[in-house]
Amino acid sequence: MANTDLTALTGDYAIDTAHSTIGFTVRHAMVTNVKGKFLDFSGSLHLDGGNPSASSASIDVKMESIDTGSADRDGHLKSADFFKIDEFPTMTFRSTSAEALGGEDYRITGDLTILGTTRPLTIDLEFNGAAKDPFGNERVGFEGKAEILRSEWGLTWNAALETGGVLVSDKIKLNFDISAIKNA
Repeated sequence: MANTDLTALTGDYAIDTAHSTIGFTVRHAMVTNVKGKFLDFSGSLHLDGGNPSASSASIDVKMESIDTGSADRDGHLKSADFFKIDEFPTMTFRSTSAEALGGEDYRITGDLTILGTTRPLTIDLEFNGAAKDPFGNERVGFEGKAEILRSEWGLTWNAALETGGVLVSDKIKLNFDISAIKNA
């Protein structure tokens, strides 16, 4: 890590979407994992190195940008069975609290809104470091993960399997690789 003085990192940052990923993993047919990501999103961070609990995050995800590597599956996910993107084009996260857990570990809690339903979400984060890139941008990086039950946001479509179980698990694993650039 090029810069370990967290106080120097205090400021406002824009998420660099070209170098960041918002992804997910879901169990399919009870036997394998399907991974996907969102290609169009924006967000901002406010970091307070001296008082991490004063830090915050805001992210907006365009649901039409879902990409699982299968156009047919992506089309189904965009439909009324799942995300209803015509009615609910954006998924949002707005933080409500942040805490330092020790070392490079942090936790941010906020409101995740999907399909017009807002519920709390807690994301465990690891601070990956800070550096000045070759273009003079001050960058920070975080990796994060969380789990949700999609049914809690009204995502309940499923199909029973002949051998027992269901086609799509309720549990979704979320993963985040975030690179953010400090605002000038």
